[in-house]
Amino acid sequence: MNWRIVIGGGLLLAALASGWSAWRHRGTKAPSGASQVRADYVLGDFEIVTLDKDGKEAATLRAPSMERNAADQTSTIARPVFLLPDAEGRHWQLKADTGWVSAKGEELRLRGNVAGDSPEDGSTPPTTFRTTALDVFPERNLARTAERVTLTRPGLEQTGVGFEAQLKSRQYSLLSQVKTRYEPNAARQAR
Repeated sequence: MNWRIVIGGGLLLAALASGWSAWRHRGTKAPSGASQVRADYVLGDFEIVTLDKDGKEAATLRAPSMERNAADQTSTIARPVFLLPDAEGRHWQLKADTGWVSAKGEELRLRGNVAGDSPEDGSTPPTTFRTTALDVFPERNLARTAERVTLTRPGLEQTGVGFEAQLKSRQYSLLSQVKTRYEPNAARQAR
């Protein structure tokens, strides 16, 4: 999964939408006393599907709105939902209350009720991830937070403070105050 493709696709769509909007409103004057608009474009109720180099879905982003700040070219996203296909084509879901993307797309910050969920069918046991903040660095294939994290699977719950995940290798580490609760009977019933 390449986050640059997600961000690039979003920026391309936003550029097209802002060009169309500017052309449409080229003769319109702003009302007197109106404040300067900080966003150079706004997307509303959108879905962006990015493809990898082989033309397969790399990621899908859905959100009710995204704005790009004209001054620093960062983007803010309201209630982003990322759908990330696994090797079998089923989607992992990652969502939050808000998202922020750096100007060059090298950093994504998710804040508020960050939730990751595995596909509901297939070979992966139902897996969830919950925290209040998550920073993703796509070029480094790294996701991390300093906040409390809860990971659950059938029969297993892990909590800790601080978390790092290597996205390519799918290895993760809880960094401190780690607690694990294992219930073998619950794991057997989920199969």
